[in-house]
Amino acid sequence: MAHPKRRQSSTRRDKRRTHYKAEVPQIATCPVTGEPHLYHRAYWHEGKMYYRGQVVVDKTEAVA
Repeated sequence: MAHPKRRQSSTRRDKRRTHYKAEVPQIATCPVTGEPHLYHRAYWHEGKMYYRGQVVVDKTEAVA
């Protein structure tokens, strides 16, 4: 039977045990565009990339 050489820390143990809690990803609604998106993720809307309600990348200016 396998026997650990060293004791595993409580932090490492707890990191392993957290994964079962990840259920359905939470969806936020942007106050600026009203677009639903995942929390802590940038998203595209009408040629612009938004993050935390601000434009990060604007493809409409680059094309013109």
